[in-house]
Amino acid sequence: MNEPATPTSVTEVTGVAAGPESWTPHLREGDTVAVVSPSGPPNATLLQRGVKLLEGLGLKVMLGRHVLDREGYLAGSDADRAADLQAAWCDPAVSAVFCSRGGYGAARILDLVDWHAMRAAGPKILLGSSDITALHHVFGVELGLPTLHGPMPACRPLSFEEEPEPVTWDHLRAALSGHASPVTGDRVLREGRAEGVLAGGNLSLLASLCGTRYQPSFAGRLVLLEDVGEQPYRIDRMLTQLLQSGALDGVRGIALGSWVECGDPYPVLAERLLPLGVPVIAGLTVGHGTPQRSVWLGALGVIDTESCSLAGLLGPADQAV
Repeated sequence: MNEPATPTSVTEVTGVAAGPESWTPHLREGDTVAVVSPSGPPNATLLQRGVKLLEGLGLKVMLGRHVLDREGYLAGSDADRAADLQAAWCDPAVSAVFCSRGGYGAARILDLVDWHAMRAAGPKILLGSSDITALHHVFGVELGLPTLHGPMPACRPLSFEEEPEPVTWDHLRAALSGHASPVTGDRVLREGRAEGVLAGGNLSLLASLCGTRYQPSFAGRLVLLEDVGEQPYRIDRMLTQLLQSGALDGVRGIALGSWVECGDPYPVLAERLLPLGVPVIAGLTVGHGTPQRSVWLGALGVIDTESCSLAGLLGPADQAV
């Protein structure tokens, strides 16, 4: 891989990320956040609004060198996107890496990242959703860290208007400070209560990892599933792929997020998932759409069908943002 690109500073960068012994996944005022584009190219205006939001929290913001690059539907070449991600993560001044948007392309860089160097850099926060599911999953495998599935700086809930959507923004801030409330759904497909480490994310991305070296396995875990713009027969196909690959063997519970522009997905979701015999809740505002709440993947969670909620068990931190 080419030498990692050095991020371009938007504001003065100071401070050093905490070591693994004392690290907890929370941001505090004065911490440095790097914004990179491992998938699709962001809109420059939306990205600028997102940066201002983060700076308004007292965070220092750095932009990856190639954050606004464009090669068709990708934010620049695979090598440059991988280099930006690695440079940001390995910078000792950076406490968190936020992905600017989803789209497509994160899976293409998985084999271009030096995971030994990433591990040596110590623990930090990764934020993103949609196509960033590929990174969430592999960060869990390679680094063993919780990552934050939530809204991104150059995406609609935070930056489409002059002011962010308030529920989305408040919940993201709470998640970054360790005080996020449980996410509630609007329906229970199978009753029960389950605890376990939460995994998953975008269904399309999880299915695309089947048959690769990063094929998911949710044994002993809770799994979050969501998607956008997929008709029920395509959802059926991807669920069948997860089932037949064994990815869902031993799963403890399922939380279903948003299914924007997916028709009525619930008949096929029920048909394919209820035979697993585990608690299933649905209608959580996690994934796409507005509002978009944030959840920690790779951290202990609880699905409770009595309250139709998914709760994370990351502890609070003092003096967080």
